[in-house]
Amino acid sequence: MDRNASLDKLRSEEFDICIIGAGASGAGCALDAVLRGYKVAIIDKKDFASETSSRSTKLIHGGVRYLEQAFKKLDFAQLKQVRHGLEERHTVLKNAPHLARPLALMTPVSSWFEGLYFKIGLQLYDTFATNDSLPKSKWLSKKEVLNKIPTLNSKKLHSGVLYYDGQLDDARYCLALVQSASEAGGVAANYLDVTGLTKNDLGKLVGVQVKDTQHGAEFIIKSKLVINCTGPFSDKIRLLANPALPERLRPSKGVHVVLPYHTLNSEYAMLIPKTSDGRVVFAIPFEGAMMIGTTDTESDSIDSEATLNESEKKYLVDTLNPFLATPIDITTLKAGFGGLRPLLAADPSKSTKSLVRDHEVEVDATSGLLSLLGGKWTTYRLMAKDTIDEADAIFSKRNECLTANHTLAGGEHYDASLSGKLTTKYALPEDVALHLVRKYGSRATLVADLTATDISSKERLSASYPYIRAEVTYTVRNEMVITPRDFLARRVRLEITDWKETLDCLPVVANLMARELNWDESETQRQIDDYAFQLKQFIADAGN
Repeated sequence: MDRNASLDKLRSEEFDICIIGAGASGAGCALDAVLRGYKVAIIDKKDFASETSSRSTKLIHGGVRYLEQAFKKLDFAQLKQVRHGLEERHTVLKNAPHLARPLALMTPVSSWFEGLYFKIGLQLYDTFATNDSLPKSKWLSKKEVLNKIPTLNSKKLHSGVLYYDGQLDDARYCLALVQSASEAGGVAANYLDVTGLTKNDLGKLVGVQVKDTQHGAEFIIKSKLVINCTGPFSDKIRLLANPALPERLRPSKGVHVVLPYHTLNSEYAMLIPKTSDGRVVFAIPFEGAMMIGTTDTESDSIDSEATLNESEKKYLVDTLNPFLATPIDITTLKAGFGGLRPLLAADPSKSTKSLVRDHEVEVDATSGLLSLLGGKWTTYRLMAKDTIDEADAIFSKRNECLTANHTLAGGEHYDASLSGKLTTKYALPEDVALHLVRKYGSRATLVADLTATDISSKERLSASYPYIRAEVTYTVRNEMVITPRDFLARRVRLEITDWKETLDCLPVVANLMARELNWDESETQRQIDDYAFQLKQFIADAGN
């Protein structure tokens, strides 16, 4: 993906579809539309997946909580959401085997009755997972549970119910969707801010006015159809197209805290089914750390980035502590992050916790704007299909959706044993080779090739992590990395797992980027200072 080449095309060509927003839903729509034969542009105000789509709990799931609510309240909308999620779970895992994999989750229980309750519930969950290869749930003894998660409080533990969902690297999965759409003929660009929409004499949208926030240039992307996939920011685009439209979104904030891996000291994740606010909370191993989340609070502002604060940190730690033999030392907090959910609300009196994570495709008859509203990561492909089906109807076409069996970038010719081959051929450490395969899939060899011509590119960015200098060069050249944060937060996930190490290796990353992007010394220092200031603010907000 070459940003300059993309900008030239966006300025000079006309598109069938221009998609605003390059998170999971927008990227999914772009791939679906391109595969159906449309000429597609996809743009984002920031980086790909820079908002909600990189800040999830990293689960591919139907939603155990939704299943419980469906039966407790006889809410069939919740049941439908579970069914859709479990139907799509298999596809998300299959289409990017390097970025998504099965995850075992343990639900600790304190009594025989509680164990029976969760075992029955998770058996129902298994029943909805048709055409699925994941193992079924099991009710385990106390001894079996402690063998799998040795740090649990044995005095309060009766037994546990084990079940399986999927885990993904959300930011890189979204990037793989954008890459796949681009390689199939789409035109993608990040850091293009929408400043207006152009209309014809009939009041229908025919273009998107954008500003390149990196260089200041402004231009219009000509398009026959505009699709709004901006998640929690959807109302801004809807009202830009038609100020008479009612607001539809009720954004809610969810945060995660990240602690050392030894907090659970297990490859198994944990579901905490009872919390003070009625949600479920997960403790999940991710990228060599342990992540706890998430919260659900009303969001008053969507204009500033959602970050972790001290009270949210305390809530999540206090939720996990009763299950642990040794309480968490909060000074060991490594990082944290927040995001906004794009919840749809017809009834403003409902709390965000009660809102279904379903989606809706809206067509504004006045402007012609097509908006994909709501939804969640697991069902991104189904959401995109429904949206592009509607685009087909607008264009009076009936194209087949091809995304169910479309392997994403990096998943083609995927070989699970590739990491061993990289270790042998390029003399890479085992953890580095495994990391490269899990982030770049079959393209890991292209990253490793850079180490063959420049021995210094084998050097780690941090002694504690498997990320190497060659990745910076590769992602700038091939994955449209524009800022150090693009790399450190989303191409590798260091920002969301370790703030200190992110700050420590920031100068090295920025200087490697400077070489590729022709930054002078002052621009390089500006990039370092801007990101360092932002990170230090995150740390201060969290009370660290």
